[in-house]
Amino acid sequence: MRIRSLAVAGLALLAVAGCSASPTPAPSSSAAALEGTLTVAAAASLQNAFTELGDLFEGANPEVTVEFAFAGSSALVAQLQEGAPGDVFASADAANMEKASELLSGDPELFAGNTLTIVTPPGNPSGIESFADLADARLVVCAAQVPCGTATAAEADAAGVTLSPVSEEQSVTDVLGRVTSGEADAGLVYATDAEAAGDAVERIDFDTTVVNEYPIAALNDSEVAAAFIAFVLSDEGRSVLASYGFKAP
Repeated sequence: MRIRSLAVAGLALLAVAGCSASPTPAPSSSAAALEGTLTVAAAASLQNAFTELGDLFEGANPEVTVEFAFAGSSALVAQLQEGAPGDVFASADAANMEKASELLSGDPELFAGNTLTIVTPPGNPSGIESFADLADARLVVCAAQVPCGTATAAEADAAGVTLSPVSEEQSVTDVLGRVTSGEADAGLVYATDAEAAGDAVERIDFDTTVVNEYPIAALNDSEVAAAFIAFVLSDEGRSVLASYGFKAP
């Protein structure tokens, strides 16, 4: 399986090969096997979980190759609207899925939820203990148009805290990168990204008020796209997502 990490500017999703056959994740003797290349445009926070899901899907369907384009949801929508091809879109919020509504071939379905947490460099050198401490910190957050940025603004409003970030990034993985590189005292990222970072960051949870719900939808009527979505929504798919810290929708 190939993975492409896409920047905000100049994003180019991969061309898609034709796909055909059964709508189930695994081939069976009673139906022709799925085959072809599937391109999935997915929110950056899904990279680890979807990479595993893609491997499992390919294992069950040996004639299918899954290719991913991971980036901020808003960047993916913009490129899809400009004509970049894809089979499936998985967004980190409903708002960006709605922006892509004219491109969808079916109704979006919720498959996961996520919440924000605070991360600092190991040892928490600035002594961040609460959301209120972020007001005076060298803070990095997601830009407002990115789902994690929308959630950040909502959390700040709920806490009555005015944030003055030194940088606003186009994806949650970029925020995490700023923190792990020591360029910031703290960052607001999804709990799943903090969990994946392990010892590279220190995690500080707070009483969250916002749960980002993740929808997924097909961008064409190919059976392999429908099969992948069905797999993500299956018990096995939900189990994989839970293992990376995603909540049930």
